[in-house]
Amino acid sequence: MRVAGKIVLLTGGSAGIGREMARQLQAKGAQVILTGRDPARLAAMAGEGFETIAADLSSAAGVDALAAALGEREIDILINNAGLGVAHDVRNALPDPDAADGCLYANLSAPIRLITALLPRLRARPEAAIVNVTSGLAIAPNTASAVYCASKAGLRSYTMSLRSQLAGEPIAVIEALPPVVDTQMTADRKTSKMPPEECARQIIAALENGHDEANVGMVKVLRAVYSLSPALARSIMRRF
Repeated sequence: MRVAGKIVLLTGGSAGIGREMARQLQAKGAQVILTGRDPARLAAMAGEGFETIAADLSSAAGVDALAAALGEREIDILINNAGLGVAHDVRNALPDPDAADGCLYANLSAPIRLITALLPRLRARPEAAIVNVTSGLAIAPNTASAVYCASKAGLRSYTMSLRSQLAGEPIAVIEALPPVVDTQMTADRKTSKMPPEECARQIIAALENGHDEANVGMVKVLRAVYSLSPALARSIMRRF
């Protein structure tokens, strides 16, 4: 798919991977509408020439407000990138169930609800795409991030089913699976992190080249290990 001239709705586009995708898509000639929750970051992106919409996608009301704010705008590409991380480890103390609910909604329910709301206008375009950003943890979960892993695995499963449902229609359905990327969400992680610019580049390349999946960075290795031995892949990831 050529992204030049396409109208892109990118959620979570004011920081991290989303911000870099917005910049790279804009440089390739796409018109990017991005969402975010932080007013200062949205203002900074508006200063770079992006159309911005304030949106909190941790509830149904927030998703519906975003769809309403779009009005009748045409959309060629929907990128569900916004997401939340949450600590959920029962070994030391009982985790916050409300925080778990918010993570599950933002990472799983919100993309499903937004896709459902925007599918008619995507179907009206001669060529369209849906990109769902999951995680390498959707393939094999780690130990400490149980709810985050579950939400991303759920979105991975949904993406596969949606791709089958839309087979034969001119709507590509792409799953992007990043590794650990250097973003605000991973600020406390001491492990090696991929620069968000490179992660964004690989996701956009998968979109342009018509790939069903963008296995980014070390996720390629995890994917290969999982294809040979799912049990081994799960055993490796449980160490984290």
